[in-house]
Parts: sequence; structure tokens; C-alpha cells
Amino acid sequence: MTGLAGKLAFVTGAGSGIGRAACRILARDGATVIAADKNLSTAQETVDLLGKDPHSSVSIEVGSSTSVRAALAFCLERYKKPPSVVVNSAGITRDGFILKMAEEDFDAVINVNLKGSFTVLQTFAKSMVEQGVSGSIVNLSSVVAKSGNIGQANYSASKAGVEAMTRVAAKEFGKFNIRVNAILPGFINTPMTGTVPDKVKNMIIQQTALKRFGEPEEIAEVIAFLASDKSSYVTGASIDVIGG
Repeated sequence: MTGLAGKLAFVTGAGSGIGRAACRILARDGATVIAADKNLSTAQETVDLLGKDPHSSVSIEVGSSTSVRAALAFCLERYKKPPSVVVNSAGITRDGFILKMAEEDFDAVINVNLKGSFTVLQTFAKSMVEQGVSGSIVNLSSVVAKSGNIGQANYSASKAGVEAMTRVAAKEFGKFNIRVNAILPGFINTPMTGTVPDKVKNMIIQQTALKRFGEPEEIAEVIAFLASDKSSYVTGASIDVIGG
């Protein structure tokens, strides 16, 4: 065990992809992990990979403040304290050209990616402040927050919002010794990118300096760095992990 020994970490979107990888790397480095996901069975699968106790899983709908508060109550009841590491990894896509995008598809992505990140951030940070727990919050944004991407007006806007919100939270929470940072992944091998046509994948690869997609673990290693005291003077930062 290394830099996260004794820390309690709460990870949303923990049932697959970057969220699952984050749980594995955080646990490897000594953290006790609460795997939170809309799909409780996949969250529990993640916990099973970690070796179960002292780790746990919980169901969460990040866009619902009631659900997020219930997840926090679970943490407080089981561990008697709020997490000192919070990873906002839950996210969805509902792609479509602007001229054809349904309003419900726009709303769904904003509700999960932006409002969901806000709700988790607000709920858990409030508990940390009330109980005098310092720590680190890591929000997952995306490279498309900067570059935009055809067919992803909703997703790009939601992730740009996450990045901007991160900077505000860092300024507001600094006095409580709570750091808030954002990671902007490039194209990563996850279920979300699994539906991208091979032709498009090859085009993306050719535009990337390292000539490949990233792996979830490569994002998770940066999450672990930001969660640890090794990054004790890093807050309000946006870190690109895009392969160049």
C-alpha cells in the first residue's frame, strides 16, 4: 500500500470503464473504495474484483439529489465518516447533430454529466466541511470540452461545464483544505467509445501523437495521483490525458 492508505474513496460510474479502473487503482494504493453506479450489479462486480471487504457498492442516480443524499447516508452509516476522496466519473452520451438532436437527449446528458457532477460535488463536499474532513475531489471532463466534436453538442457542453465548475469549486473549497481538479481524457477504450465505427477510430488514432487509444488504467493513475498527498498543492487544475 502506498499514498492512499487509510483514505475512503467514493467513485461514481464505478461499474465499468474509467470508474472501474479508478476503483482498482485506488484500492491498489491502499484506499477503501465505495463503488457507486446506477447499475448496482456492475458496481458489485467491481467490488468483487477488489476482494470485497472493506470495500462496498451502492446504487446511485447522480442526477437525483435524493439518490445522492441516500448514497452519502450509506457511507456515513457504514464508515462513520464522509469519503476524503470523491471521483465524479459517471457519464453518458446521446449523440446527434444539433439540427436533429431531440430535447430529451440534450437534457439527459446535461442531467447526468453536469448536474450529476454538481450534485455529488455539493452533497459530499458539504459533509466533508461539516465534519472537518480535508480531501480531494476529481471530476472527469473530456478533451471535447475544449475541441468540440461533431454530433456531441450536448456532451461537449456538459463536459465544458464540469471543467468550469471545477475551477469555481477549487476557489470555494480551498479554505477547507479540499482540493478539486479535473481530468480531460482523450479517446479511451471504454464501453462508451466501443460504439465508435472503426473508420472514425482510425482517423482519431492518426491524429494522436501516440497513435492509439488510451486505456482506462492510464486515466486511473492520474486520478490516484490527484487523490493522494503527492498532489497536495494542485487544485483548480485541468489535466489533459489525451495521448498528444
